[in-house]
Amino acid sequence: GVLARCRSAVPIPANIAEGYGRETDGPFAQHLRIAQGSLKELETHFLLIERLQLLGNASIQPALALCDELGRMIRSMLRTLKDRA
Repeated sequence: GVLARCRSAVPIPANIAEGYGRETDGPFAQHLRIAQGSLKELETHFLLIERLQLLGNASIQPALALCDELGRMIRSMLRTLKDRA
């Protein structure tokens, strides 16, 4: 339920912040990849909620759109780090 979504959502910004705080590109990239995994987990929770009809499509789609946008941001940051290397 809500607790499972929170457990998969919290590590996303936490890993981005931790990686950024390491102040070097390698650890930052690694933490971004971990954040990507947590984001995929969160998306999966939303898709399961929709499939099990616990919430309707209209409720889930905005959350999935935000997940997609965040995923694009993380991939962009990873590309930037790769280009700097």
